[in-house]
Amino acid sequence: MSDIATSGKTINVALIGYGFAGKTFHAPLLSAVPEINLYAIVSSDAAKVHADFPQMQVFAEPQQAIAHPEIDLIVIASPNTTHAPLARQALEAGKHVVVDKPFTLDMQEARELIALAQEKGLLLSVFHNRRWDSDYLGVRQAIEQGAVGKVAQFESHIDRFRPQVRVRWREQNVPGSGLWFDLGPHLIDQALQLFGLPESVQGNIATLREKAEVNDWAHVVLNYPAHRAILHCSMLAAGGVSRFSVHGSKGSLIKARIDQQESQLLAGVMPGSEGWGVDEDAMTLYSGEEAPRQLPTPAGDQGQYYRQIARALNGQQQNPVPPLQALAVMAVLEAAVKASASGQAQRPELSAEEKAALRFPQIQ
Repeated sequence: MSDIATSGKTINVALIGYGFAGKTFHAPLLSAVPEINLYAIVSSDAAKVHADFPQMQVFAEPQQAIAHPEIDLIVIASPNTTHAPLARQALEAGKHVVVDKPFTLDMQEARELIALAQEKGLLLSVFHNRRWDSDYLGVRQAIEQGAVGKVAQFESHIDRFRPQVRVRWREQNVPGSGLWFDLGPHLIDQALQLFGLPESVQGNIATLREKAEVNDWAHVVLNYPAHRAILHCSMLAAGGVSRFSVHGSKGSLIKARIDQQESQLLAGVMPGSEGWGVDEDAMTLYSGEEAPRQLPTPAGDQGQYYRQIARALNGQQQNPVPPLQALAVMAVLEAAVKASASGQAQRPELSAEEKAALRFPQIQ
């Protein structure tokens, strides 16, 4: 790691991209960390940035931020096609890099970036912010405490009701678009954090809305030796579907509603303020003969990601999302696409060396 790793100084950050991800997630979360200074934002719409940050330095081109001598960390929240080329440029310029999910368009690009970051001694991380969602944290805690016993079936849904196709790159027929590349990384990352790498992946990815150009529905099964993890996302689910359902040898756990941090950010609630991440939707535990009981859901805090990035850059902890973990997410993401196209289960294409080096804090 470079000199910043032990300097303890304020970390100057340039955020590339001020669309939905940059404006809604990255800018507020970065701004809430005392050790981080959001130094500049790269956007073609300076007025949009200045409406939120009147004094912010705005660059029209990413290269202006990448070449700037005062900037330590580049955060890439631009369209998926730009992730790999911009990350490569930033690493070659000696900058630490955070990339929004998905890491890259394919595993080869991801491997090249990992090798470059290692060669340069720089931090490379991927923004898997939903590790700090209230719903996931609650379900994880309940499983770890043995509430459902040995897990047999784990089901994770992120469903939305958007029947009308929007005019935005995520819903256009361009590389890296579609619902699976948008929400799949969240679903996969949480599952891998719980259970590690699956033996194989089955997938059914489809385009179901009228006039849709890219996939807007996905149903993926991760096959483990003694249980199954079902990952599902849809643009045509108006309600009635639980965020998580977990079934095991002692009972079942249901978490109905999704984490509220995205809604809070959209409403202008700042990370760390009163009520931030609070989830009043309790989990329900069914244990056979006993009456169902409610388990409280812990508060979420996606701000943990950038707080931990700051600590990692100041030499106080490890990278919260090592790039090899993000590569494993890419392996499952690609395996599901291949499984859907072929109708056959696929193994995640990680090498023996990558698997040996891969570490997840999974539940035993």
